[in-house]
Amino acid sequence: MLLFLYFTFVTLVYILALPLLLFLSFKKKYKSSIPARFFLYKNPPFKKKDAIWFHACSLGEVNALKVIINQIKDVHVNFSVITQTGFKSAKTIENIGLRYLPFEVFLPFWIRKQKVLVVLEAELWPMLFVISKLRGTKTILLNARISDNSYNSYKKFAFFYRWIFSYVDKVFAQSELDKQRLLELGAKNVVVNGNIKTLSIPTVSKKYKKPSSQVMTLASTHEGEEELLLENLLLPQACTLIVVPRHPERFESVDQLLRKYAKTKGKSYSRLSENELLNTDIVLCDKMGELVNIYAITDITYLGGSFKEGIGGHNPLEPAFFNNKIISGEYFFNQFPLYKLVKNIKVCLREELKSLNYDLVEKSEVLYQGEMDSLLQELKENVE
Repeated sequence: MLLFLYFTFVTLVYILALPLLLFLSFKKKYKSSIPARFFLYKNPPFKKKDAIWFHACSLGEVNALKVIINQIKDVHVNFSVITQTGFKSAKTIENIGLRYLPFEVFLPFWIRKQKVLVVLEAELWPMLFVISKLRGTKTILLNARISDNSYNSYKKFAFFYRWIFSYVDKVFAQSELDKQRLLELGAKNVVVNGNIKTLSIPTVSKKYKKPSSQVMTLASTHEGEEELLLENLLLPQACTLIVVPRHPERFESVDQLLRKYAKTKGKSYSRLSENELLNTDIVLCDKMGELVNIYAITDITYLGGSFKEGIGGHNPLEPAFFNNKIISGEYFFNQFPLYKLVKNIKVCLREELKSLNYDLVEKSEVLYQGEMDSLLQELKENVE
């Protein structure tokens, strides 16, 4: 009964959302993901059945799974994603079947039996688990966590999550607290495995020559954060400032902002797409996939997504792997588990930025790494 009600509900939502989906499908950000997910354009079922199927949402989750996939031998791997950036990253994995995950209404007709389905973190799409399980697939939720904010919401709909978890065979949780919360919501066979994102060591794809001055990076910034930081941060006398917006559609507006700022302050300015020498005072990183390369030459990182309410922060592990001095805003609720895995993150209120002494900020360090042996053993047992 619950399955019928849920499927009816998402079908109505899909029908009502069709005009908006058609409109968004023409935007660059969604031009491949929306047609594939919501209209099945060039998105047929996986060719290979009886494979290990991994599903992730974002770029960071895809990168985390690469380490595990590289350890899998003698069995085919299928991979599904939600976002275009995740799809682009997953295309670099060799010998896999790659698809966008269709929206819920299509899954009963799209999913084929696989040996194992491994879903990362909070991708609790009910039809994904229900249909996979009904097809005879072993289902696993990996790197599971429930934040403080999510926990209160989940409890209000505990009956719904108990239904979903009844179709999940095993759960690998990030921490003991996550394990207890998952058990309360009806999950079974829950084990603590740590955070697998710590297994993914960032790889430098291009080596930039480090400027002789200190390098300060405003990383993964969102709308309003560049203005806030430029108005309040204290720049060292000899400093190369690199700004890396989170979303490429904002490159042009941030370019205008930085040009105006550079002119006002009497500083030189360039865009990375036009000049890769990093020989100006201010640089806009307007190329995708460069953030890790920038972290590799950075001394001080202001981690975006944490200085404005409502975003919840971004992954601190990558700059920590390069021992950047990391400065964060106070709004990092979505990344709290990862923040606990990094030593020496300096959390600042807006009013503290102007008086911040960089000499007193210590270099960051990754404290703990997750393990994948138990997951690999689980997969091995189900494919033999």
